[in-house]
Amino acid sequence: MVSTANRPRPNRPPREREEDPSGFTERVVYTRRIAKVVKGGRRLRFNALVVVGDGDGNVGAGMGKALVIPDAVRKGNAIARRNMVKVPIKGSTIPHDITVKVGASIVVIKPAPEGTGIIAAGAMRAILELAGVRDVVGKSLGSRNPINSVQATLEALRRLRDPQVETARRMGNQAAS
Repeated sequence: MVSTANRPRPNRPPREREEDPSGFTERVVYTRRIAKVVKGGRRLRFNALVVVGDGDGNVGAGMGKALVIPDAVRKGNAIARRNMVKVPIKGSTIPHDITVKVGASIVVIKPAPEGTGIIAAGAMRAILELAGVRDVVGKSLGSRNPINSVQATLEALRRLRDPQVETARRMGNQAAS
């Protein structure tokens, strides 16, 4: 039997990223169907986890909820734009390594030499690509739930500091005291 695991699917074009006039690219990371059981049967709703970025150090994520998937994606996009994070990019990578725990998800992100590419999977990869980081190594430990992984990755990027800016800030504080 021939394995079809690594072959591209026929009759399906590669998924294109949606880009709007503001320069942000949107990617749907995760969708799920929620069923609420009521007297008359099941009431279905949908959640969509959307990541938005400009490829230049700004990235955000949002969870949209609606009765149909397109509305959930639109709401997630709007929420992601309100929750943007500025990522300090040093060359094509991040300034230092960082480990963050959110819930049961642990995320480790490390800088990598130029030409390495993004070595990360799933939701973390989407966030790093849309943030504009080109060379980085990422690892998810513990729970790999996409929602918690996205939150942990964003928190890690939020905690990143540019060493030169941080040194200048601290020197300024010492001069003032």
